[in-house]
Amino acid sequence: MAHFLDTSVLLYSISRNPAEARKRERAIELLEDDDGALSIQVLQEFYAEVTRTSRADAVPHQLAVGLIEAWTRFRVQDMTLDVLNEAMAIRLKHGLSFGDSLMVGAARVMGCDRVYAEELRHGQEVDGVRVVNPFR
Repeated sequence: MAHFLDTSVLLYSISRNPAEARKRERAIELLEDDDGALSIQVLQEFYAEVTRTSRADAVPHQLAVGLIEAWTRFRVQDMTLDVLNEAMAIRLKHGLSFGDSLMVGAARVMGCDRVYAEELRHGQEVDGVRVVNPFR
């Protein structure tokens, strides 16, 4: 089954922080598996975060665009009414933030059985999608 990658995986994959070396290696491993899936939301969050001018290690626009283009080899879920409806139901039922609900909703719409995310509770199951913190 396919797995869904959260923004944190993308961010760690390009981290230059020595304290995040282990997380960077794990993120790169996950990105080497072509069975991954992403959403427009994840790619937007990545772009906004890495190009933020107040970020000490901001990435130039062209590099961010190149990375995003490379990651479109994965299946990418657009923001659709189905994703929005899933997110609203997940938020109500599980109490996740709306952003996390959108991510899990996109994963569900894509048929993913797990979401690799650092900030959700490891092992939690959300309507058939298991949350895995790959950096534990």
